[in-house]
Amino acid sequence: MAFLAASTMVKCLAASGEGSCQATQLGKYNDVVKDTRESGIEFGDLPGFTRTVYERDHALVTPESRVWTGLQGWKNTIGAHFVSPAMMSTHFTMYLAKMGEESSAGMPPNGAERFVFVVQGVAEIQVQGKTIRLEEDHYAYFPPDLPHEITSTTGAVLHINERIYSVPHSSDVDKRPEFLHGITEEQPVLPVPGEIFVLRKLLPQTPEYDFNIHVMDFEPGEFLNVKEYHYNQHSLLLLQGQGIYRLGENWYPVQAGDVIWMGAYVPQWYCALGKQRSRYILYKDTNRDPLFEYGKSFQ
Repeated sequence: MAFLAASTMVKCLAASGEGSCQATQLGKYNDVVKDTRESGIEFGDLPGFTRTVYERDHALVTPESRVWTGLQGWKNTIGAHFVSPAMMSTHFTMYLAKMGEESSAGMPPNGAERFVFVVQGVAEIQVQGKTIRLEEDHYAYFPPDLPHEITSTTGAVLHINERIYSVPHSSDVDKRPEFLHGITEEQPVLPVPGEIFVLRKLLPQTPEYDFNIHVMDFEPGEFLNVKEYHYNQHSLLLLQGQGIYRLGENWYPVQAGDVIWMGAYVPQWYCALGKQRSRYILYKDTNRDPLFEYGKSFQ
């Protein structure tokens, strides 16, 4: 009973997966999906206004712009895609999936790997003959073409990244990524020389993995020391707090529930503001030579 009081149950209103899902209980990341976050300002008084921005090398997607629809192969679930190869030179997807009661997930495309992070609620995964319960702040990584099932009895909100696995071009890498799952708070805090934020990495830092997932915490007033510029692409979901994100020459106020896409070589910087810790979950390309990773994309 104590768990139910701290979690979120999600109810889909249409059995086909089209329509809306509503959160009926609260979790610590409630600001990501609560109904009032999608209205934000009183948009009825500002017709056509949105904070959402799409540029050549970055995007900010705010909750009032989310478009929910059915997901192929999923049951009693709706999803909203924020990042996909439909954007300029992007090779991964990032989306939220609202699973209703008695719901289930479809498989990713052939050759695609999948990372799942539970924002709210409870899901179960069936993989390699085991059943594993995933609660808020739990996560799982599925290597390409690994048979698995994701189900929810009471409802869940999932943050998902998927991409076609990039085979290493080095003959020194003879391993392939393996299934794993974990809990965010149980991962070690890693050193960040010259920085003051708290960093956890949810995937192994070994060459068979072609991306990693970072969870980064900032107290109010803390900021990135390095004004970053690199080939690695990012997706980012702000789970808690608020602040200012610089992307290129633009400075964006951001808050929990906002999603950011950062393309290759866009200058980027963050400062946490307000009265609450900022936490975001971030996808990052790793362990691949950009000549092979991006060469065909720009031809």
